[in-house]
Amino acid sequence: MKPNDTLKVTARGDRELVIERRLDAPREIAWEAMTRPELVGRWLRGPGGWSTSECTIDLRPGGAFRHAWRHEDGREMAMSGTIREVAAPERLVRTERFEFGCETQAGEQLGTMTLDALDDGTTALRIVVLYPTREARDGTLASGANEGMAESYAALDDVLNELGG
Repeated sequence: MKPNDTLKVTARGDRELVIERRLDAPREIAWEAMTRPELVGRWLRGPGGWSTSECTIDLRPGGAFRHAWRHEDGREMAMSGTIREVAAPERLVRTERFEFGCETQAGEQLGTMTLDALDDGTTALRIVVLYPTREARDGTLASGANEGMAESYAALDDVLNELGG
């Protein structure tokens, strides 16, 4: 994978989703862009028509986070959870629960993000999401999440460039 390549999303085993992408920035800059709420809110926005309406992150074990989005047609969704592990700038583990209106989709997942510094000054991003069931994982794939993630990570490139990545 080269910097700015498209996102690679792979179903692994019965319940995991592996998300990989190379980021054209040093690991420390990538960490900041992926953990500071004022920066995350600028790029984690989903597919066309969606915008970030809330982004809070208490970046410590036991801390909470919440990301919320609003579609131009008035629909809303959110994701929240608890930070389990922080090993800056290389690893973040958290629980995740997606909310659509008043209902929760897919139950609680466990997301593990790793950022590996590469010799060329770029960073390998890997996120492994463990779902409670195969159906929950497959439902996420069927929902069009790949497209939303791809658009968000393309927006992340802009934030990384601004930060000097």
